[in-house]
Amino acid sequence: MPSFKIDTSTAVVFVATAPVPKLVSQKTGERAIDRETGAALSTVGLLVSDEGEGNLYQVTIPETGIPEGLQPGLPVKVVGLKARDWENEFNGQKRHGISFRAVAITPAA
Repeated sequence: MPSFKIDTSTAVVFVATAPVPKLVSQKTGERAIDRETGAALSTVGLLVSDEGEGNLYQVTIPETGIPEGLQPGLPVKVVGLKARDWENEFNGQKRHGISFRAVAITPAA
């Protein structure tokens, strides 16, 4: 499925939740891995505020793109943020949504 770039150049972005490992399976604890780089993936909650509207996004980021000491409330810049729609079927139930992925986040200057 295609992905779409999200321009955050005019947005104010804060860390809402600290990074947590992204898992392939809750049962086994297997970590999700970036297919291109082989880096382990984590999920970070980001509060993005732009044009008078704020939204909370759970963004998947390779661990190599997450700086040390990332804590809630820290203003950050997002590098390479993209959105992609998804759909699957689990136990006969169709599910769908939008996933968010970034190359990296850096502390805002």
